[in-house]
Amino acid sequence: MDYLVNLSLLTQKPDLDARMAEAGITIRRPLAPEARLVTEWVAEKFGKGWASETAVSLSRQPPTCFIATRGQKLVGFACHESIARGFFGPTGVDEAVRGLGIGHALLLASLFDLKNMGYGYAIIGDVGPSAFYEKTVGAMPIPNSAPGVYAGLLDVN
Repeated sequence: MDYLVNLSLLTQKPDLDARMAEAGITIRRPLAPEARLVTEWVAEKFGKGWASETAVSLSRQPPTCFIATRGQKLVGFACHESIARGFFGPTGVDEAVRGLGIGHALLLASLFDLKNMGYGYAIIGDVGPSAFYEKTVGAMPIPNSAPGVYAGLLDVN
């Protein structure tokens, strides 16, 4: 099922920014020379399908992808506008650093970018952890949205 986020209700989270800084996490757009590294990391950690969507996000200018780094190591990513206009995802955080708020910070970076692009709402396609999205950004299920844009998808992994 897909979920809807009202972007006009988003607020900055200074406490989350402080947590990221304290943990040594930087959220930023990847640079062109990092594209292959990012897509290969996504493929290794989350599968070829998500890597393909990430490649689409990285091909845009500016990229519609954000990464989380610690030192010079990639620890998470979030994309938007990859499967369809106004859609958030895919996104993932390395298991070793989950629980630090990185996923939340990546989600907000992407949603604020969609808002800056002029969208009033964002769609989170084929939601996995629905409670996370409901709690962090007030996402709501979209009735009759399954199977959505992924209907008939080939086995990509």
